[in-house]
Amino acid sequence: MKILYAIQGTGNGHISRAREIVPLLQTYGDLDILISGTQADVKLTQEIKYQLHGFSFVFGKNGGVNHFKTWKNMNLFQFRKDMEAVPLTDYNLIINDFEPVTAWACKTQKIESVSLSHQAAFKSKKVPRPKTIDWGKLILSHYAPTTHHVGFHFKRYDDYIYTPVIRSEIRGLSISNLDHYTVYLPAVSDQNLVKLLQQIPMVRWEVFSKHTQHSYSVGNVFVQPIHNEKFNASLASCEGLFTGGGFEGPAEALFLGKKLLVAPMKFQYEQQCNAYALKQLGIPVIWGSTKNWIPTIKQFINEPQTHQFNFPDETAMIVAKVVRDFAR
Repeated sequence: MKILYAIQGTGNGHISRAREIVPLLQTYGDLDILISGTQADVKLTQEIKYQLHGFSFVFGKNGGVNHFKTWKNMNLFQFRKDMEAVPLTDYNLIINDFEPVTAWACKTQKIESVSLSHQAAFKSKKVPRPKTIDWGKLILSHYAPTTHHVGFHFKRYDDYIYTPVIRSEIRGLSISNLDHYTVYLPAVSDQNLVKLLQQIPMVRWEVFSKHTQHSYSVGNVFVQPIHNEKFNASLASCEGLFTGGGFEGPAEALFLGKKLLVAPMKFQYEQQCNAYALKQLGIPVIWGSTKNWIPTIKQFINEPQTHQFNFPDETAMIVAKVVRDFAR
């Protein structure tokens, strides 16, 4: 059997999930990996057969998307060329994690594909989302269309939705509490974070930033570049995680029993939906409309969180079901 696994390369969540799924898929046949996008810090160890430009949003430094760089980065001519270049008919199974090139190529060529992603969960009307009019709804619905859907979310909101894929390296961590707080807010510059977090000097902040190449300390704030192993160690030993409105990062913190505070990116509809779902589950949120973050951060530090989430290790079962149900 020949399998194509197409992965979105924007953000770290898609690649992190793929690190668990790729070895499982390799047991079912010859696997080719395709990645499009340019904003991930986490890498796969396996060979990438197709590395495409795709469509990626670019992280800003003030809590949102950098729209100018995002639009500047788009190349419709290359997108169309890449759509025609991938030999989709060579594969018995095409699995898509929110990757637009192969999704649209399959759609135009009338080839079946299955989305195995967090975004696939939003096909269900049972998934929580803000009752607002947002152009992001259209992007989420049409960005990477597939014929079949298997989704992940914080709860099993529907029959085809499973709880998050937690990486083996996270499941195997030794958990402790050294009283620091881990911070990962990729759409906020480290300078802005230092200015903010210095106003709460009673705790140590360990900031992981996309916007620096060097480690440094300013008072109680320690800043360092993104590093997977160091981040995992910080997360395993922290009191809590202060992060954006992504999916895998919050899910890993909840799995480890850590306190959690999220600040979803402005103008990023999926993150707004994730934050809305977490709010319903009792997790504090800093919304884009919040002018002063300090009171919410202080409340996050001072108040306990008693949540308990069960994210069983079902990845092998889910992959087996996808292969059984959708391979041709």
